Amino acid sequence: MSMAVAGMIAGMALGFAGYFGGFSAFLLVAALGAVGFVVGRFADGDLEPRDFFRTRDTRRDRR
Repeated sequence: MSMAVAGMIAGMALGFAGYFGGFSAFLLVAALGAVGFVVGRFADGDLEPRDFFRTRDTRRDRR
């Protein structure tokens, strides 16, 4: 499935949630969709936990 089709399905799900359930349902569906996306990226191996917990490089030159 292409990313355009996945985005269209996600947009339609958010639209239905917003229309039938109100703004709180919209936010709930959006938050659960984001969590599902991150879990899916972990399952595919595209994302590592250290990507969220990087330390800042103090040796960089600030200009």
